[in-house]
Amino acid sequence: MLQTLTKTTRIAAALLITALMFFPIYWMLITAFKTPAELRLAVPTFWPEKLMWENFLDAFDTIPFYRFTVNTVVQTVGIVVLQINIGIMAAYAFAKGSFAGRDKWFLIVLAALIVPEQVIFVPVYVMMSKLHWINTYYALIIPHAASAYGIFLLRQTFRSINNDVIEAAKVDGANRMQVLYQILTPMAFPTVATMIVISFIHSWNSYFWPLIMTNSNQMRVLTVGIAMMRDSIAGNEALNMHLLMAASVVVIVPIVIVFVFAQKYIVAAMASSTFK
Repeated sequence: MLQTLTKTTRIAAALLITALMFFPIYWMLITAFKTPAELRLAVPTFWPEKLMWENFLDAFDTIPFYRFTVNTVVQTVGIVVLQINIGIMAAYAFAKGSFAGRDKWFLIVLAALIVPEQVIFVPVYVMMSKLHWINTYYALIIPHAASAYGIFLLRQTFRSINNDVIEAAKVDGANRMQVLYQILTPMAFPTVATMIVISFIHSWNSYFWPLIMTNSNQMRVLTVGIAMMRDSIAGNEALNMHLLMAASVVVIVPIVIVFVFAQKYIVAAMASSTFK
């Protein structure tokens, strides 16, 4: 009886916590479908009186939505591809390589995790300016070409793979890149998939860096575009909140889809990423 009560209490607590966490997302979703008149009601409604799909079209017309989407996709794909490939090669070197100061260099890589980008953006901005990369895809992508966290995750996974697998592949005539991409990477697929998801979410949601590195609508991304939309209606948020929420819903949909399909790989990778 006591065990049943304890289990029921835990389930109820878990459901309550889940509801509290997802309520802001739910509120954003229903707000995206409401009319301005419904938003001004003294008593808020928990479901739209009428689903206003036109809100999404109006949001697209408020800012250069399609151009911002293209920029966001290019930025995200570029960063993900570079971070995964650089992470795989660096992790292989730190896990299976043998060179002077290997572990010390790895600690320096880990130290990069505690340095926020706001601290280093001035020297990087100066560098991008001298290279004439401001307001280009290079400035959006290259500074984030490597991920210290990704190198850490992959390094831990590669260390758990027996060296006999590598030696057997070399005996069969595989070179180093074939061992890395045809043997080790498939064996570390949960970690690689996790890195893709983390890199995708971080790049898709990036706001500070694109804001600093771009100065025209031709190169803005979606996060900056939504901020521009908010600023353009400053003082009238109550009348246009449905447009802001509609744009926000469109932006988070790709993240939700990617996370739903990759969540099992994230759990598997996190379970195997402890220090060895």
